[in-house]
Order: sequence, then C-alpha cells, then structure tokens
Amino acid sequence: MSDIPVTDERTIYSSRRRDGEDAAAWPVLSDQAMALLRAAGEVLEPAAGEVLWEAGEEYDLNLVLTGGVLLVDRRDDRVVFVVEAGDFVGELGMLMGQRAFLPGIAAEGTTLLRVRVAQLQRLVEVSGELSDVLLTALDARRGMLKRMGEGGLVLAGDDDRDLHRLQDFAERNQLPYRTVLRTDGPAWAELGQTTALPATGTAVVTGERRVLTSPTTRDLASALGIDQWGVADGVRCDLLVVGAGPAGLAAAVYGASEGLDVLVVEDVAVGGQAGRSSRIENYLGFYRGLSGAELGRAAMLQAVKFGARLVTPRSVSALVPEAGGFRARLDDQDDVLASAVIVASGVRYRRLDLPGLAELEGRGVYYAASQLEAPVVAGRAAVVVGGANSAGQAALFLARYAGHVHVLIRRADLAETMSNYLTQRLLHHERITVHPRSELSRVEGADRLEAVTWHDRARGQDVTIDAAALFLMIGAEPGTTWLQGSGVDLDGKGFVVTHDGFATSVPGMFAVGDVRAGSVKRVASAVGEGSVAISAVHTYLAEAGHH
Repeated sequence: MSDIPVTDERTIYSSRRRDGEDAAAWPVLSDQAMALLRAAGEVLEPAAGEVLWEAGEEYDLNLVLTGGVLLVDRRDDRVVFVVEAGDFVGELGMLMGQRAFLPGIAAEGTTLLRVRVAQLQRLVEVSGELSDVLLTALDARRGMLKRMGEGGLVLAGDDDRDLHRLQDFAERNQLPYRTVLRTDGPAWAELGQTTALPATGTAVVTGERRVLTSPTTRDLASALGIDQWGVADGVRCDLLVVGAGPAGLAAAVYGASEGLDVLVVEDVAVGGQAGRSSRIENYLGFYRGLSGAELGRAAMLQAVKFGARLVTPRSVSALVPEAGGFRARLDDQDDVLASAVIVASGVRYRRLDLPGLAELEGRGVYYAASQLEAPVVAGRAAVVVGGANSAGQAALFLARYAGHVHVLIRRADLAETMSNYLTQRLLHHERITVHPRSELSRVEGADRLEAVTWHDRARGQDVTIDAAALFLMIGAEPGTTWLQGSGVDLDGKGFVVTHDGFATSVPGMFAVGDVRAGSVKRVASAVGEGSVAISAVHTYLAEAGHH
C-alpha cells in the first residue's frame, strides 16, 4: 500500500487543520498527559506503507511521534485523513471496543506510541485531565466524520422504507455514513465501479468493501462490530441495566462512578425514546434546550468514562432469577449473569391499525421527527398525531421546514397532556394549527404518502389535505414482554409495579423511568429515578453479600 497517493488539500483532511468546529478534534496534549501515555504505551517504527490495521478490525490509540498515518477509503484507496506528528489516531468507537471505520497506513519515517485500549480506559478513569481531553476529542471526531459522511459506510438503494430504516439506525447510533440513491445515476455508477451492487433492494457497503444486501439493523451492527463490547456467553457483571434511555443511562453513570461493574443492553439506540426528541427545553440547566440525541450522547460518554459497557443493538429476550443473581438471555442466545438488574426498557409508540399505513412507513409515515425527515416536508404540509410533549416538540421542529404543520389531538385541548410552554408555542405559531377532537381516518398514496384525512368530531366532518409526511405519536406501550417468566409483578397495562422506591416484587430487580407503573413521563424524572435507584442497588448487594 506504499503507492497510495498523498494528494492535495482538496482530497485530504489533515489533522493540522485546527480551526472552526473541528478544532476540538485535535487537542494539544500537555506534558503531563504525554507522560501518562508514554508510561502506558510502546514505541513502534512501522515501515512506509505498512498496514497498521484494516477497516473492520479492532485498533488502539496511536500517537504519531514522527511521520504520519494515512486513513484511506478502501473502495478507491483514496486518502481521507492524514494524522500528522503530535496528533493521535483514534475515534469514539475505539474506546468502546468497536472496529475501525477506515484502515490506517504508515507514511514514510513514521514512529508511533501505541496505547492499548484496556490501558487507555484505565487512564481515562484515573486521570481527569486526560479524560476531558480524550473524550472531547473522540466525540468531536465522531461528529466530524458524520458531517463529512466519511466513515467508509455507504447506504445505497431506493428512497423507500428499507433505506430509511437503515438511515434512522445510523443516525440514532451516531454512525458516519453517506447515501447513494439509484435515481442518482452518476453517483450509483461511480459506486458500482468498485462495488457489486444488487439490481434491486437496499445495499450496505462497509469500509472493507463488504456488501450486505437488504440487511437487518442487527446485521449492519454486527458487520461494523458495534454490538459486541464486553459481551460473551456467561459474562458476569454487578449490575445489568436493560435500556439506554435517560433512566438507564443515569443508572449506568452513577453505578459505574460508584464502583459497580455495569453492563447496559439497548435494543435500538442510545437515548431511547427521548433520543428522538428534536428539542428538550425544560431540562434543568439547559435554557437553550438540547436534543435528545445530544443528551444521550453526552450521557453515553459519561458512562464510558467511568467504565460502564454499553451494547447496542442487542435485546434481552428473557430474565430468570437464580442463585446469586439473575441470568439474562440475549437475542443471540448469549447469557449475561448479573448480581442485580435495573429495568429501564421504556416504552414504544403505538401503531394504528389503519389500511395502507404500514405500507407507507418510511415513505411519508414516520414515528419520529428528525433531521432525516426534514427534507421530506420542506415547503409542504405535515401532519402530527398526538398530544404529548413529544408531539409538541416534533411539531415545532417540523415548522422550521414545512409550509404548515397540522396537529391532531383527540381531546378538546392540550392542557392535560402537554407542558404549558409547548402548548403556548403551538397555539401561537403561525405555521402550526392544532385540531382538537380530531382522529386520523385515512391515508392515500402508492409509492409515497400523498394525502391525509381526519375526522373532525367537533364539526362532524372529514378533512382531507395533501401532505408530505405523517408523524404518529399516539401514546406508548411498555417494553416488558421480555419479563414474562421473571416473576415480576406488572399492572393491567404491562408496566412494572414497584414499591419502596424502585424495588420490584423480585429481590434484586429494580425498575426506573417510563416502564415503571405510575412514573412521571419526563426526561428529568427518568434521570432522577435512574440515579437514585443506585443507592437501593448498593443496599441490596451489600445485604445479599455480593460485596
């Protein structure tokens, strides 16, 4: 690989470009930080052109002492990044045991200081300075890769439900990717020159030029190596947290920071349902608001900082109490053994049983309003069904792009179901209309959604409008089917019954957040429950003689 060309600045991003929003990605390490890394690492002198790691392989932090490291796109061996002397190679996934997006190749005259991930994780735990510098840089680099679409991952196919599903997964899991549509002839042909693309359906091309045809999200996660961190059959932990929404992440942060070995399993993406919120404005300390994705990412970094292991997308299919704790069966039949369990599996949006609705999911019918859906509604009408805070946040977000947003609610007003500040913003927004006592009755469209009809019960008439998108946020069902057979008490709606705070009917099992019967469905409440429950976990473990 020594013949890979080092071309000009139009095709190479150099680590020396420390300006703008990418400045945080390339910090200048202090003498103290350098001393810590030197004490933990080993010096290597690779030959010019030597492949240090391939795309899809695990890798370690590599601090460039002399020379440089080229990060290339294997599809055309184009140099994407040059990491120069004084900077280090590493990205957020590295710290979480994930595989490299892009291969690394040594330039001429390169000397590296290599620090193994296990050692790096230990340094992050014990050194506040190194923790702040590294986590900030690794997070900034993930953001940079996402903006540039340079992670070696290509999602290709038609603008349909299947492609949207993979795009949504990549967005929610903060994966850098780019999209190539069949309708974009030149881009499709260019990709086809180096990749064997299927005639129909969706294709995923990974950084090592592996092609997955119509993959599931789990197939994609496995190909990228993002679903295996710290999990093997029979692995043990002090605390298993099921669900990585605000409640589960808070439990992970506080549990790991207080010395527990914490494993978090999430079946969709870090952030849970809150991760789909475009803007949360009533969370303490964030007067400008923040998105659910931002909150989830920051909490994930905190949990990793303290040593928690997060595994996604994986699900727990069964949980059985046994001597000394619990045995959790994962979806791939691996077992996790835990001394205590926190149930934070949250809720799922309900789906309406309406003719034609399922066929249009991902093609105009959605269950979240994010930047991915914004271009769909640009200058056109959008319809939001639901009266809770999530619906209000979605409507305000969509109003930035849509010509008009219609909000359908079954009640006479929003007072009982939505925070006052959101209600007032919706009622006074010039491009939002709230339709009380209205129910969705019909959708129209062949390949994509074209029109929406609802019944206005107050006026006793049907209303039909041309619409680019329909967003369904009509209440939620608890994610507790996996608890059948665990012995835990559920209420009539399937929510987990708790007593004395967050304890369930099964000793050593606790429930927090939206999945708990009687909980307040707010992000701040979920965070509070997740953090406070750790005290109960410690008490249980001590009384049970686990530590």
